[in-house]
Amino acid sequence: MMKFIFGIFIVIGLAIAGWLYNLYDEIKHDVDTVVNYAPKQSSQFFDKDGNLIANTFKEENREYVKYDDIPARIIEGLVAIEDTQFFEHFGINPDAISRAIIKDIKAGGFVEGASTLTQQLIKMLVLTREKKLLRKVKEALLAIRLETILTKEEILERYLNHVYFGHGYYGIKTAAKGYFNKDLYELSLKEMAILVGLPRAPSFYDPTRNLKISLARANQVITRLDTLGWINKEQYESSMKETPEIFNQTLTKNKAPYAIDYAISQLITDIPDIQYGGYKIYLTIDQDAQEIARQSLKASYDEAIKRDLAYRGANSKDDSYVKELNGAMISMESGTGRILAMIGGVDYNQSVFNRAFQSKRQAGSAIKPFLYQIALNEGYNPASQLFDISRTYNYTVGGVQKKWQPKNYGGKFEGIVSLRDSLTFSRNLSTLNLVTDVGVSLTSEELKRYGFKDIVDNLSITLGSMSVNLVEFSEAYSVISNNGTQVKPYIIEQIVNRNGDTVTFEPQTKEVNTPEQTYLMTSILSDVVKRGTGKNAQVEGLELAGKTGTTNNNVDAWFCGYSPSIQTIIWFGNDNNAPMRRSETGGKIAAPVFSNFYKKYLELHPEIPRTFTMPDKVYTSNINGTTEYFTDTSPLPEVDSFVLPTNPNEEVLEF
Repeated sequence: MMKFIFGIFIVIGLAIAGWLYNLYDEIKHDVDTVVNYAPKQSSQFFDKDGNLIANTFKEENREYVKYDDIPARIIEGLVAIEDTQFFEHFGINPDAISRAIIKDIKAGGFVEGASTLTQQLIKMLVLTREKKLLRKVKEALLAIRLETILTKEEILERYLNHVYFGHGYYGIKTAAKGYFNKDLYELSLKEMAILVGLPRAPSFYDPTRNLKISLARANQVITRLDTLGWINKEQYESSMKETPEIFNQTLTKNKAPYAIDYAISQLITDIPDIQYGGYKIYLTIDQDAQEIARQSLKASYDEAIKRDLAYRGANSKDDSYVKELNGAMISMESGTGRILAMIGGVDYNQSVFNRAFQSKRQAGSAIKPFLYQIALNEGYNPASQLFDISRTYNYTVGGVQKKWQPKNYGGKFEGIVSLRDSLTFSRNLSTLNLVTDVGVSLTSEELKRYGFKDIVDNLSITLGSMSVNLVEFSEAYSVISNNGTQVKPYIIEQIVNRNGDTVTFEPQTKEVNTPEQTYLMTSILSDVVKRGTGKNAQVEGLELAGKTGTTNNNVDAWFCGYSPSIQTIIWFGNDNNAPMRRSETGGKIAAPVFSNFYKKYLELHPEIPRTFTMPDKVYTSNINGTTEYFTDTSPLPEVDSFVLPTNPNEEVLEF
């Protein structure tokens, strides 16, 4: 009889062994997920000085840390409270399993799991959390398998990086920064104890919600360390008394959201996981300049709203102007194209639409410096005289004859003006006559050379009919601000992936004009700021040049300008393309932003160049008591004056 019973046990044992072997053979490759661990990681964005300005992630906010960079005390605390025999067992702990089985039998169900850290890792990455016998068997088999492949240190590294610590924090490094604003090596023993006590029930022990319970759990960790003799009496007593400062925060810390969005847009096609692949992206952004730009744009916006309220009356319920008015701004190094600040709207919390690159608006009279530069390159001089008179143009639309009689802002005309004064005071009629004389076709082709697109071959180009975004406008204006060399604006300096591979970006330049011809334009645009339409852009102690721009019906308002080293483009308008109030011109709403930005930036960086440098091939002459500039290409005019025509010719243009 005994032999029979013994035989039955042998058969049952063999059957179980066979079943376990088949089960193991079926699931053994499931540990590949753990072995080839590649978790979602937060990507980090830094400014030009290496300061963190944003974390981006998808679902799991995690900053990875290598085992060698994890303090030994964290390892000790985790092992002490979760799996004391971790470094001795082979993936499962038979003694703990025996104790758990006895408790489960007494309770009539699963009340204690006895899972080792290895088993917990398997459960997180491979299996479900369902409390069923089959799942527990698989967990044990895979844990044994895993420990034949990975070292104990590798298992702990994966565990501490993958486990959830509550409050949206995945991994110990992220949790340390989130709860304590510290790196791992800065943590006290009590802070480490709080962290290693969290994975058991992260929401319940979350110190931002249940500090007393969290501290009690941490004290259990410290007591266990003391019981095991892993800390001394002094460490035990001081840690038990400590109450660390807890921070309740999000770790996105996006201090430059519009700039970050633009950077992501530049990378996401080639690097689809750029937001959650654990990349370190170093930007050209100057965090101080970014904040100054944001404040400057918002201040001018607020003033415009005040003007509108005063115009409509304080009790007016029409808030459409407030809802639609917005602005954008880009500031960059003229010589390199490195973007120092990018603001895509007055309030990111109200609108994430980035008007700095997602919106195209008409250039208006901000296009005029390019029209005049083309004329200078064709032999005109700043002292050349232009007709500032009205002309009537006949044109045909769909077989119907129409007339166009453009006017200057304000309706007045001067008769004859110098090219310098024409641009300084942004006179439409003399600009129109200049382009007519230079040639519409030539002007259109040259505008394309500067990078403008959708150029039509008719006189509407003189009114800035082409549409541009601020990035495109910045690239075009860099020809003027950078002495004839065009630079491509860029915001990404360097990308480092999780393996440490690095990609570095360099300035892209193109020679378009000569320095001497470009300086003639800078001298005129300096006058725009000193005595022309851009007087509101002035900053004491810093030479500036720039151009205001206002489109028909005040739909768009621009200021495009530069110092000897930094260029800035500013735009205001209504998102629905409705006209702004008549008073909201480029000089009124945009130029003050420019002035405030450079004033504040100069306070932080008094070392920046203050004056423009005149190239060797630029010459000066005294004309009627004033200094005028000329070059070999743009000599001084030979005639002293023009005679106004008595009957200006009508010109027939086909649109």
